[in-house]
Amino acid sequence: MASSKTSSLVSSKTVVSLFLSSPRTVKSSFLSFTPASPSFKPLRTRSSNATKIDEVTNNILDEDMDQIRRLQNGSDVRGVALEGEKGRTVTLTPAAVEAIAESFGEWVAATESNVNGVIRVSLGRDPRVSGGKLSTAVFAGLARAGCLAFDMGLATTPACFMSTLLPPFEYDASIMMTASHLPYTRNGLKFFTKRGGLTSPEVEKICDLAARKYANRQTKVSTLIRTRPQQVDFMSAYSKHLREIIKERINHPEHYDTPLKGFQIVVNAGNGSGGFFTWDVLDKLGADTFGSLYLNPDGMFPNHIPNPEDKTAMSRTRAAVLENSADLGVVFDTDVDRSGVVDNKGNPINGDKLIALMSAIVLKEHPGSTIVTDARTSMGLTRFITERGGRHCLYRVGYRNVIDKGVELNKDGIESHLMMETSGHGAVKENHFLDDGAYMVVKIIIEMVRMRLAGSKEGIGSLIEDLEEPLESAELRMNILSEPRDAKAKGIEAIETFRQYIEEGKLEGWELDSCGECWVSEGCLVDSNDHPSAIDAHMYRAKVMDKKSGEEYGWVHMRQSIHNPNIALNMQSVLPGGCLSMTSLFRDRFLEATGVARFLDISDIDNYIGSQS
Repeated sequence: MASSKTSSLVSSKTVVSLFLSSPRTVKSSFLSFTPASPSFKPLRTRSSNATKIDEVTNNILDEDMDQIRRLQNGSDVRGVALEGEKGRTVTLTPAAVEAIAESFGEWVAATESNVNGVIRVSLGRDPRVSGGKLSTAVFAGLARAGCLAFDMGLATTPACFMSTLLPPFEYDASIMMTASHLPYTRNGLKFFTKRGGLTSPEVEKICDLAARKYANRQTKVSTLIRTRPQQVDFMSAYSKHLREIIKERINHPEHYDTPLKGFQIVVNAGNGSGGFFTWDVLDKLGADTFGSLYLNPDGMFPNHIPNPEDKTAMSRTRAAVLENSADLGVVFDTDVDRSGVVDNKGNPINGDKLIALMSAIVLKEHPGSTIVTDARTSMGLTRFITERGGRHCLYRVGYRNVIDKGVELNKDGIESHLMMETSGHGAVKENHFLDDGAYMVVKIIIEMVRMRLAGSKEGIGSLIEDLEEPLESAELRMNILSEPRDAKAKGIEAIETFRQYIEEGKLEGWELDSCGECWVSEGCLVDSNDHPSAIDAHMYRAKVMDKKSGEEYGWVHMRQSIHNPNIALNMQSVLPGGCLSMTSLFRDRFLEATGVARFLDISDIDNYIGSQS
């Protein structure tokens, strides 16, 4: 017979096993445990072990809820969907996706007006290999929420939003399954209603609701869908929509239906979702697309990262343009909400150059417009915009921040027709403030054809020949050395310390660029409204002055990453050695002096200083 001591104890492993088998009945199951020893003191033991089971139960519930909340990535959801990344486990499971999709369906039903009574939601996806399994989970979650689901199959992020607007589809909401340019092992979800993409606070509410669902379910295995979703061919309708825009705005005097006849345009889809633009848009408008690259979807992305910021993607597109004497090269990211181009001389146009090109086009159409960008753009870009009669509003990093700022300015009566981030995310007012890489290319192609019709022999790159580029630039990363759940708070601590340190004048010649809530550079429009945007990540930009002349020679931008537990440090300089000088001051006079370096990995900064010295 067991002793009273042995009988009165149940191992924590047993407790966890009991909880996982039936979380709603574990307490009663545990209290019905009766040892054979007559010396057993039931009241005392029940109280002690009930406390232990409550602690274990709460810990498991907290961990389950944190698992879902950590999937939020600003206004998106992202996670690891497949094994294969060293040091990373799968976090975006079918069960997690099902809970999130169900919560999104319920949120749409509660917040969006609907005359039909039943919420209709479309789903598109990029070619990632995890897409099929996770799509089933999305459909299961939508069914739980009482929604009708429509399967768009291979699609683009902009097309998903447009499926809520274009007749006869006009869905109440849409979900795009993608992780943009991240590795094939990742996946994620982007959410849309007829109003546009969801904001970070809205996605946070959905993830909180999903976290509670996920934690309280007895099984974490996604259920099978009972009714198959209706399959729809929306991409054909979306492609036709783009073709009609090109035809109408070019209005070719000789061949209206084939306005791209005589132009060779090379497309690099990077094995993502962008191949449709070649065969369903350009080819049908008369363009020669010979020499295009990686048009077939392949969720393993075997050739290069589908990303217009990727050097390999741009260099291979450049080579194809030069080899084929093409008029234009186009690079799309995986889900086609970003793009970059290469002009007829092989010059890559992305980052600041792409913003400048789009600004030149938009300011022709809308003189005096405000151009909203993130605060990592160059001083040269500001001059480029202002010299063309525009106003430059620098805002917080994050494409949703930039786009939402443009929407806000227009509501306040300030004309803003272009919002663009250096990553390639760009939106125009005329296109529902939607960041659409294909639409950006459409506008560039229209301008290219108009220039030809006007008698110009120059390529599209001639529009930005006078853009001044910084002499030096750098981007460095500092990993936050803490538990994952504490990383955000530690990041905020470091960045707010940076703000306070500069405000107190402890870095000579460094001044915090301040403009209302957004802390950016001079010339930006002050947020004078009563509804400031929620802050999804803390960041500040400081301009750095030359001690002798007192003039600004560079800037440093410190920001908390939305995607990972680290802090990004961007800088630019118009003087040789400026970035090295600013980095050394940042490390020695700020990181080390304040003690912030104790919880940051500054090896990237050390390596940069060592390589430049």
